[in-house]
Amino acid sequence: MAIPKIKEQDIIAALKYIDENGVPFHNQSTKYELVTEDGRKYPPKYVVAVARHLASGEEIVISDFSAVEAKNYLQGQGYTIETKQEKFELRITADSVVSTDDRFTMDNLSLGDKYKPLGALFRKANGEEIKRIYSKGERRNSNQTMPRIACQVFEKQLAAMSVESRESFPICKYNPSSEMICGIYASIDEFREHRKTIEYLVYSYDNGRQFVLYCWNVFSTIIFVQECLKRFGEPGDQMILTYREKDEQEEQEEYAEAAAQEELVQQFKGYQNPYSSMLIESKNLIFRGAPGTGKSYLAKEIAADIISNGYYDKYTQLSDEQRQQVEFVQFHPSYDYSDFVEGLRPKVNDDGTMGFELQDGIFKKFVARARKNYEDSQKSKETIEKEISVQESMMDFFSGIELGVDTFKTINGNEFTITSVDDKHVNISIPGNETVNKLSLNVDEIRRMLESDVKFTKIKDVTAFFGKTFATQAYSYDFAIYKAIKAKKGASSKAKSKTTELKKYIFIIDEINRGEISKIFGELFFAIDPGYRGRAGEISTQYANLHSDPDEKFYIPENVYIIGTMNDIDRSVDSFDFAMRRRFRFVELKADERLEMLASLDDEALQAEAIRRMAALNKEITAVEDLNENYQIGASYFLKLRTLTFDQLWTDYLQPLLQEYVQGMYDEGSIMNRFAKAYGYKKPSEGDADESAKD
Repeated sequence: MAIPKIKEQDIIAALKYIDENGVPFHNQSTKYELVTEDGRKYPPKYVVAVARHLASGEEIVISDFSAVEAKNYLQGQGYTIETKQEKFELRITADSVVSTDDRFTMDNLSLGDKYKPLGALFRKANGEEIKRIYSKGERRNSNQTMPRIACQVFEKQLAAMSVESRESFPICKYNPSSEMICGIYASIDEFREHRKTIEYLVYSYDNGRQFVLYCWNVFSTIIFVQECLKRFGEPGDQMILTYREKDEQEEQEEYAEAAAQEELVQQFKGYQNPYSSMLIESKNLIFRGAPGTGKSYLAKEIAADIISNGYYDKYTQLSDEQRQQVEFVQFHPSYDYSDFVEGLRPKVNDDGTMGFELQDGIFKKFVARARKNYEDSQKSKETIEKEISVQESMMDFFSGIELGVDTFKTINGNEFTITSVDDKHVNISIPGNETVNKLSLNVDEIRRMLESDVKFTKIKDVTAFFGKTFATQAYSYDFAIYKAIKAKKGASSKAKSKTTELKKYIFIIDEINRGEISKIFGELFFAIDPGYRGRAGEISTQYANLHSDPDEKFYIPENVYIIGTMNDIDRSVDSFDFAMRRRFRFVELKADERLEMLASLDDEALQAEAIRRMAALNKEITAVEDLNENYQIGASYFLKLRTLTFDQLWTDYLQPLLQEYVQGMYDEGSIMNRFAKAYGYKKPSEGDADESAKD
């Protein structure tokens, strides 16, 4: 997409043309308006399209460039661009559905894809209003806003319905010829038995009970809401929804994220591990339980299962390439934000002096890999080919110059040399500049200029392209390097390319509760929320002012999944952060839940004996007043029987652990004796010990 070749007089002529002929309905602007000094308003995309028509005779077409490109171009030409803020109101009663938007129709509820909800309320016939109750941390303006307040208002009536009545409850009918989507279900699993889709709402009530029903766009539950009013409301009751049109960027991003999420969900149908689909659905999962329940091992099994699409169930079976989709880190009390997200690290400068540089932490690096895959998977083959061509041109250019020797000139005649190049920066030296003789340029800015179809002829074009009001010092040098690469570029290579497959990336945090969660995650509390994945959850990190682009935002894409493990009885840590608890699905693993791992002992008799002793010991542990199931021993301890005897396992591993449990209890000695007896350990007599020593 690119702004066509037009001149100032073409724009002036386009404004006159529009004054005389008006703007067709389908060419009206949804987001931006060009405002003249006398207050007249014009849609920027249509202005540019008309200007091209007048200049070249081409048809008036607005699909060749985006609204943002048109806005930036016209701003660069000195025109004032304002953002439209028009709201619409939809009123639903038992008998009618009416919108202040003339384009609304009940015959095509798919139009809801184009709108963004702003809020909803229930108004009784007497004028009393009931507003939505939002859960803490919930995204307020979602497509679920209207059905949620309907569930809130009519919760008791919906709960009192029979199962059969709920499953036949009408929800959505997109057009007169489509089938009615019906059903309110008690769980996601029940919902998916009837409709295999990710497009659903979950409303929780009454201590863990749920309503699960279909929900896609802002209009998809109008019929459900109206049916609630018919069955449970009073005459004159109404539901009121306020909404606006999405801008072009919102529409594109939402479509891409929805498509990606659907693709990811479709991929999990053949997984071996029952917890794999749980992770896909929830995004964030924490396994908690007694010591030795195999939480860390299970996390890696799930990662292997998901990454291989159900082909492998062991992490060791993954290829080196597949392992790049998995990262493992263990939290500890000294772990902090700079380790996890980003921070300043010491470095030796070229002149031998010490300094500091901003470096990404392990999680941010991991997300960068996942984000690149996610964004690449949304690109067309043509876009990928263009990017490859630009990459080749840049590599050819930088490899063909002599660093620190070859000189270049800005449009103003300032000479400079390129001293070094890496993945992120082009470092230059400006000998003639007494104020700033060194500068670090953003490689990505130069790449974006080359990948665009914009023809840059002056610095003003660069400023408009990046949507800035004023040019930065770097733009002059970006422009000079851009021209140099363009001048050297040979014939375009026909690089063969293929679309990128969307992959899943799994980040495992072992002992997640041993670190200071708030300090480690910082503002990422918001970004990791499953409801804010993608650009909806964009944030500025703590060191954003030190980035080459201070406006750079961080977000976690849809294809990132997080598994944590934690031991509830670890006394060395404080309680798990409650803000983080809301963002994770917690799954408890009991001591006897992973007995299948003992099959790896390859000895059925040994396996049976291990299970018997573990069960007897755990029963005795829970018999102690101050202990419970969280203190039981898991099966992974008994995997040590590959090299140890039962007695050695007791003396070297189990006894020290259990001693910690009962330390300080008034009858600790007798308790330990009961544990040993239940396990089947007999302390050798002194004579036996002497004989053993002689042997």
